[in-house]
Amino acid sequence: MKATDRWAITRRDFLKSSFIAGLSAAAIVRNPRTAFSNTGLRFGIVTDAHYADADPQFNRYFRESTEKMNECVELMNAQNVDFLIELGDFKDQNTPPVEEKTIAYLQAIEGSFRKFNGPTYHVLGNHDMDSMSKEQFLQNVTNTGISARSTYYSFDREGIHFIVLDANFLADGTDYNHGNYEWNETYVSEAELGWLRKDLAGTKLPSIAFSHQQLGGMGMTDIQNAETVRTILQESGKVLACFDGHNHNGGHNIIEGIHHYTLKAMVDGSGSENSSYAIVEITPDNNIIVTGYRRAASRDFSKE
Repeated sequence: MKATDRWAITRRDFLKSSFIAGLSAAAIVRNPRTAFSNTGLRFGIVTDAHYADADPQFNRYFRESTEKMNECVELMNAQNVDFLIELGDFKDQNTPPVEEKTIAYLQAIEGSFRKFNGPTYHVLGNHDMDSMSKEQFLQNVTNTGISARSTYYSFDREGIHFIVLDANFLADGTDYNHGNYEWNETYVSEAELGWLRKDLAGTKLPSIAFSHQQLGGMGMTDIQNAETVRTILQESGKVLACFDGHNHNGGHNIIEGIHHYTLKAMVDGSGSENSSYAIVEITPDNNIIVTGYRRAASRDFSKE
């Protein structure tokens, strides 16, 4: 079943949050497929906030991302989701770039993100290293229970195994660093591929993978060695779905039984109505339901 363009109201789920009191619920929720089952696990996803104190460019309203993030986090708190993860390109920079300023932008958007009352996680995106190193980025954010030295990692929650990938390597295995990258030259390193095989072999749990760049797209926004990564995921027999960002238009694809969902970018468009974020529910039978907010698309994977 494909997502439609109609809007719908689900008052029971969304009027719990005080910031919605003066708004129509139809302005918040995009194509809800079903009411939450109140069982299983639920987590929030957001991507491509690109926060910076910079003038709009290419329909990216950089300054508005802190307020958009505040709305997202307040909703996630009201819904009491199990954790909140952002899928990369958390912040942006000025032209010319200034390291001190871009670190301040990271700290500002992290301040909004950390208002979430629960575990938070980050996926590295290419713009996260446009003016700094991976190490500097990780020193200024919180990945709950994860070493600040880990650019890729995994964790378990409520019987589900979650994998966070770092695809910010050049073809020769060099890390993206202080703008040393091409946005469409993106690889998962050989060392990380080895780690991924071992990590999946070491769990018996159904699994979800997160990346910034796409693993299941159709073009230049894909990870260049995505097929290799997908083969590891497929051969494990454990991966239910992959979630990513990078392609601001969003999308959905199914490859070898694994769903690939790309969330639309938060930064695109002015005003709260042009934000994007979602709640993902994994039901006890391992179906996945995505409820999109604002511009984000909703999907029930069992109906695809």
